[in-house]
Amino acid sequence: MNESKDFLRLKVDEDLKSGKYKEVITRFPPEPNGFPHIGHAKSICINFGIARDYNGHCNLRMDDTNPTKEDTKYVEALKDAVEWLGFDYGENCCFTSDYFPKLYDYAVQLIKMGKAYVDSLNEDDMREFRGTVKEAGKRSIYAQRSVEENLELFEKMKNGEFKDGEHVLRAKIDMSAANMKMRDPLLYRIRHAHHFRAGDDWCIYPMYDFAHCLSDYIEGVSHSICTLEFENNRAIYDWVLNELNLQLPRPYQYEFARLGINYTVMSKRKLLELVEGDYVHGWDDPRLPTIAGYKRRGYTPESILNFCDQIGIAKANSMVDVSQLEFCIRDDLNKKVPRVMCVLDPVKVSIENYDGSEKIEASYYPHDVPKEGNRKLPFSREIYIERDDFNENPPKGYFRLTPEQPVRLKHAYILTCKEVIKDDNGNVIEIKAEYHPDSKSGSDTSGIKVKSAIQWVDAKKAKQIEVRLYDRLYKNESPEGLEDLNPNSLHVNKNALIEPAVIEEKPDERFQFERQGYFYADPIDYTNEKPVFNKIVGLKDSWGKKATSNKPTPKQVAKKVQIDGEIAPMSEEQEALFAKYTKNLGLNNEIANILARDEQLSSFYEEALLVISSPISLANIVTNEVGRELKKESELKFNAKQIAELVKMIDDATISSKIAKQVFEEMITSGENPEVIVEAKGLVQISDPAQIEPIIDEVIKNNPENIAKFKAGNTKLLGFFVGQVLKSTGGKANPAVVNKLVAGRLKDV
Repeated sequence: MNESKDFLRLKVDEDLKSGKYKEVITRFPPEPNGFPHIGHAKSICINFGIARDYNGHCNLRMDDTNPTKEDTKYVEALKDAVEWLGFDYGENCCFTSDYFPKLYDYAVQLIKMGKAYVDSLNEDDMREFRGTVKEAGKRSIYAQRSVEENLELFEKMKNGEFKDGEHVLRAKIDMSAANMKMRDPLLYRIRHAHHFRAGDDWCIYPMYDFAHCLSDYIEGVSHSICTLEFENNRAIYDWVLNELNLQLPRPYQYEFARLGINYTVMSKRKLLELVEGDYVHGWDDPRLPTIAGYKRRGYTPESILNFCDQIGIAKANSMVDVSQLEFCIRDDLNKKVPRVMCVLDPVKVSIENYDGSEKIEASYYPHDVPKEGNRKLPFSREIYIERDDFNENPPKGYFRLTPEQPVRLKHAYILTCKEVIKDDNGNVIEIKAEYHPDSKSGSDTSGIKVKSAIQWVDAKKAKQIEVRLYDRLYKNESPEGLEDLNPNSLHVNKNALIEPAVIEEKPDERFQFERQGYFYADPIDYTNEKPVFNKIVGLKDSWGKKATSNKPTPKQVAKKVQIDGEIAPMSEEQEALFAKYTKNLGLNNEIANILARDEQLSSFYEEALLVISSPISLANIVTNEVGRELKKESELKFNAKQIAELVKMIDDATISSKIAKQVFEEMITSGENPEVIVEAKGLVQISDPAQIEPIIDEVIKNNPENIAKFKAGNTKLLGFFVGQVLKSTGGKANPAVVNKLVAGRLKDV
């Protein structure tokens, strides 16, 4: 039995068997500074799932220790996500702010023990005193303060007698520790800001590493389960609990790999940028990977839970294909939802030899779905079919309606084309046809052979609906910024026609539109007067490559990740590099983890840093672009100095990030210096307003409808106009300059 369990559950088994804990208590401790996303769903499933499996309890605890970014709306969104996924956090939601008095007392206790001191170094000196991965740090002179002085200063900090940043409280541990997180970490900082729950009662707030372990202890947590980037923080977690000599049993921290999905960003900063920049329509935009977004798009809780179960729990970070998530929602809906007919791009068909009207009874479900339900389809002389279901000059293998080839109307009769009516531009506006009376579905005696059945709706009874067709928000597999947004991620179709039973009888909220995909009645914008449906997912993966015979199934992939995912913990040298990259250079944990563990990449990165001090930009291009090429080629045609020069051109705004990708692709094949490539191809970024303004005027002139909408109050169209200008310049225009100029120009229209 144990062989099928993940490493976390095996550890729980071990702890219960040894008597270390009598009850399993976990916690899900998000910061209420954004809406939860699919990565949080994985953590929710792990923490609540383990508690459920062992008849324990999981606390939902808001880590509300940063008053400048937190809000009640985020708290409600987190609660809703947990409940929607089917988990129960009990009667109360916990908050770290509830423990502020107790945490303060613990801090005072550490000061009295000589284990914490008030430091007054400025931020730059503190960073310099921290040392490097190869050199020990130097302790602040303020660490020599007496216990009495530290207690007095800390109380004054609490009473609001100092400005932000004037003092901090630090643990006194080891300034020469290989794990740089143990070099006298911060415990408290001053923040004169209104807290959404505590009001103005506090002007000092505990740091994560201090508040987290003690909140776990206060709540009686047994297994504190975090993502892999907190691996090095475990040492502080244990130090605080041990030094305070807290009564056993104490919680222990375990780490698992966070979720990464291609074509997706899950950085809170980047998601906030999308929302606040109006690149999407709020936190519940169906294109976002937020739980609210999936919920509004029409995903089911079961599909998300199944996805989290499939990908498993591993110790090594990996990237999951978004098609695996799409597979889970298709698999779930295929067994549940009614099939109906909807025509997205209608073309009229007049059946010349039919003069009556009838109602054709049809099942909502195929024969292999164990559900029952029928509706009556109105059928008369005039119907609409999908424009793509007729072709005058069909390619080989086209089995739908043509001038020479009949086709079956789903649930109804076989149709034969007799005449095609076109407008002055040659577009088909009507098809004149004949039906075969003896070909009715279920009682066909016509003997006519057809290879396809197409959807249709009755012209008089069909209902007009709005259909929102969503695609992936990013066009690149590993998106970095706004330049990677997919401009075609949303198409709104207001002319679609659907069979009347869907609106009048409402057999469900979710449907399969025959041969189109799965759709969901929008829970906010849908009304009987204006029905709105969101496309959940297509019937098949239109992005993915054609499957090969040896391609593993999603479950096989998930199992491989879970079994093969364990890797050795970081060596001391790797831990030192990780600490340097995160603390000294400001890299995010994922990028730092990749660089620290890969000797070839870190060597390349360090060499590039000697040329230009742009650590974050360099790290991104080295881990993504350079790392990708190293997987394909053992020797690169370009070197670290050239990459540094490329980054310098981006930082200096000589070229845009988009143009930089083109330059890099050329460097891969030619090995040429980036300056030479940019000059030869004329790729220098355009920042001169005199060159950009005429292009803006042309874009405005060509989009009168959107100008009218903007003037009517749709300010979200600013992003549209900026995108059109950037597109017109082939990506050469400076986005910041364009954004400013367009915003100014739109005020004057």
